[in-house]
Amino acid sequence: MTSTRTHPGTAPRMPPVFGITGWKNSGKTTLTERLVTEFTARGLRVSTVKHAHHGFDIDRTGTDSHRHRSAGAAEVALVTGARWALMHEVRDGPEPTLDAVLSRLGPCDLVLVEGFKREPQPKIECRRTATRDRAPIAPGDPSVVAIAADHPVSDEGLRLFGLDDIPAIADFIAETLGLPRTAG
Repeated sequence: MTSTRTHPGTAPRMPPVFGITGWKNSGKTTLTERLVTEFTARGLRVSTVKHAHHGFDIDRTGTDSHRHRSAGAAEVALVTGARWALMHEVRDGPEPTLDAVLSRLGPCDLVLVEGFKREPQPKIECRRTATRDRAPIAPGDPSVVAIAADHPVSDEGLRLFGLDDIPAIADFIAETLGLPRTAG
């Protein structure tokens, strides 16, 4: 297991990061979900980062936290006994970088990143016949190290997996990042 502990006065180490990329409806979310299940069953603590191209709001109009944000709070933490969430308002500022988001995550063994096509972390490209855009991403992105598809893919010099071969994909990610196949 990767440790995020450090000695006093040193910056915390970033956990290993692996990306899941592909076009809309290529199976990214399903693959990410299934990999989280697989890695947590192996004893790893996994965090995820999901990039969305559309606006979203996890808060509802009229709630106390929404009122705080509407009043101008830069960040609002919503805390319960079961979970907590930190909402950070970008307002007119730039979208945060992946590194900025990763630096805010708590300690974990692995971060799976869904989306962020242009970031340089190692990635697996999802391909499904049901996607509208089927242009391969791998040829133009050297950080794509594998392809997971629901159809035959010509040899592109990359590792190829069936989109449903979750244990093999997890083994590949663990090997690529130097993670143990099982924790402890």
